[in-house]
Amino acid sequence: MKLVILDRDGVINEDRDDFVKNTMEWVALPKSCDAIANLTQAGWRVVVATNQSGVGRGLFDMHALNAMHTKMHRLVGQAGGRIDAVVFCPHTSDDNCDCRKPKPGMVQEIMARFNVRGDGLPLIGDSLRDLEAVAAVGGTPILVKTGKGLRTLEKGGLPAGTLIFDNLFAAADYLINQED
Repeated sequence: MKLVILDRDGVINEDRDDFVKNTMEWVALPKSCDAIANLTQAGWRVVVATNQSGVGRGLFDMHALNAMHTKMHRLVGQAGGRIDAVVFCPHTSDDNCDCRKPKPGMVQEIMARFNVRGDGLPLIGDSLRDLEAVAAVGGTPILVKTGKGLRTLEKGGLPAGTLIFDNLFAAADYLINQED
């Protein structure tokens, strides 16, 4: 099975310094829904793994988070794609949980749920914590320059073997064409 993990904010939709708190603030990045559709149509399973500490901070509730994910699923579906699962961490960094990236808990949950191995498992993200979470299980870290991606690239310290692309569309195109 071909499976790819995507971070949400800054990869699929616009990121905000004050958190994406509702469906009006959830705005898809250009061609991100098309990228997911291309992956789906090429036989890839797509799973979203996202830190959502805004829940733990009380900035929005589960109803608002579910509404944002419903909008994401709808837009991806309209483009001809599918997201197979959304895994999220509602905790703040103070909670010291195992699921909040950069810890690999969400990635390990996805590996167990979909019965996939960590080695080579691609995760596309825009922050160092995304890349560290997949590198911890032997996966392939992929950085996009959208969202916080350019700042992450400038800071350096990326895990060995990190692939870098302008956006999700370019990263998806690379993954699809790797199999040829």
